[in-house]
Amino acid sequence: MSTEPNVHDLIDRLAKLYVSVVADCLDAVGIRDHIMDYRLRPIYPGATIAGQALTVTAAPVAQIPAVPYLGEFLAVEALKPGQVMVVTTNGCQDAAYWGELLSTAARFRGAVGAIIEGFTRDARLIEKMQFPVFALGMHPGDSKGRLEVIAHNVPIRCGGVLVNPGDLVLADVDGIVCVPLAVAEEVISLAEAKASGENVVRAELAKGRGVVEVYNQYGIL
Repeated sequence: MSTEPNVHDLIDRLAKLYVSVVADCLDAVGIRDHIMDYRLRPIYPGATIAGQALTVTAAPVAQIPAVPYLGEFLAVEALKPGQVMVVTTNGCQDAAYWGELLSTAARFRGAVGAIIEGFTRDARLIEKMQFPVFALGMHPGDSKGRLEVIAHNVPIRCGGVLVNPGDLVLADVDGIVCVPLAVAEEVISLAEAKASGENVVRAELAKGRGVVEVYNQYGIL
């Protein structure tokens, strides 16, 4: 019988954490390059994402293809429960990759959010439905004839981070981290322990103990 942790259990545990503590624990295991570009921001306050990456790479185009949107539709239809669409648009500046209708389709398939190194639109409608989207910003332009998906479920660079299909991602107001699946159990366990320790340290600092004294005792800050 396999002793490998269940991915959905890992996602549930990851969702109880926060990005900063997970970033610290990625550092602790020697992975110091898995924090995404600070410009990727939630499109509405309070949005958070914890899930498994379905990766997508798209690129600018100069004409409408014979079958527009096909790659994008196939990527959305590949989504499974607990997954996050993680997208690079490879520098496209004149179109939105994402919108409210795709958010609706993704949610139906059990997806828990989208991280777009590029732009989205329909921000008010996405906020109303509370589907978490992180992006570089908003743009009203349709992707048709401007942006096409090349492939999905392939390794990509998003926000400066190498993301492999199946990696775990956590996003909140502080930013976004990618946790390679191979070290997810270790990193999440370390983060749970650190978060618990931070609760103790917080209580000590609230009593007025000195920062140096508390750090020397607990090694946490």
